[in-house]
Amino acid sequence: MVNASAQYYQWIEREIAKTRYGKSPESLYEPIRYIMSIGGKRLRPMLTLYGYSLFKDNTKDIVKYTLAVEAFHNFTLMHDDIMDKAPLRRGQQTVHKKWNVNTAILSGDVMLVKVYDMFLSLEPSLLPKVLAAFNKCASEVCEGQQWDMEFERQQKVSERDYINMIRLKTAVLIGFSLELGGILAGASDSDCRALRVFGTNIGIGFQLQDDYLDAYADPSKFGKQVGGDIISNKKTFLLIKALENARGKNKSELTEWLGVSRFRKEEKVSAVKSIFDRLDIATLTKRKTNQYFKKGFDVLANLSCDPSRTQELRAFAEKLISRQT
Repeated sequence: MVNASAQYYQWIEREIAKTRYGKSPESLYEPIRYIMSIGGKRLRPMLTLYGYSLFKDNTKDIVKYTLAVEAFHNFTLMHDDIMDKAPLRRGQQTVHKKWNVNTAILSGDVMLVKVYDMFLSLEPSLLPKVLAAFNKCASEVCEGQQWDMEFERQQKVSERDYINMIRLKTAVLIGFSLELGGILAGASDSDCRALRVFGTNIGIGFQLQDDYLDAYADPSKFGKQVGGDIISNKKTFLLIKALENARGKNKSELTEWLGVSRFRKEEKVSAVKSIFDRLDIATLTKRKTNQYFKKGFDVLANLSCDPSRTQELRAFAEKLISRQT
């Protein structure tokens, strides 16, 4: 028997494979087909299906709407890769590298337009509610990306500001994905709000977990270079807490490593992680991560649906929480 996660993933992949975005000019639409086809966990559309399944059984009927969430997510990745000058995405060339920057910008723009097209066949009574929630989410994602770029130029970033940034840039889309499932299922406003809050808190936890894994993951399982954030001086939760707590030798060593322009990558990662270890940053990060996961699950318990229906969503989230990559 195929479990829900595997079934949802198959449905989403089939829908992606058959979806057409436009024909001409091919150079405008081929990048969209390309980025949508090069893999990914499909986490957000799967969460929409899980959110819907809490209230209704005909889950397959809404698969086409979950593609709007996945298309928006990939639109943000396409533009983020341009801003970050990233050469690879999911092990493949990024769109702006495979084509060029101007094409990537235009393809991303039309991709966002296609997201709205995907919502147009919704029941007229649902469309305003879905678009209002989506527009709020989309604006917040852009706000989060802008804050992230501004933090690169700031010497000091507070924990509060960082949490707000990852809430906007990453977590609100996870929250919207679940909320969308609730809206499409005709769930009450309070249940839709609870799904959004659950997803947002889980999303913050996921990003904090990513911060931790970037420094401490098993290299054989991680799938990318461990310590990449340390090498680039990225202001993750770990670095923010280290800067906040370091004193004396730890502070001078950390400041020195943040200031060097020429170094051996392995040496810098090892040295900064040693400072993290002395300050017990890993424990602080895990504690904060678990706080947000708990806040999410506490909200999930308040949904008005049959409690047995939340078990698969809870199991799916817990599996993601326990990941090592």
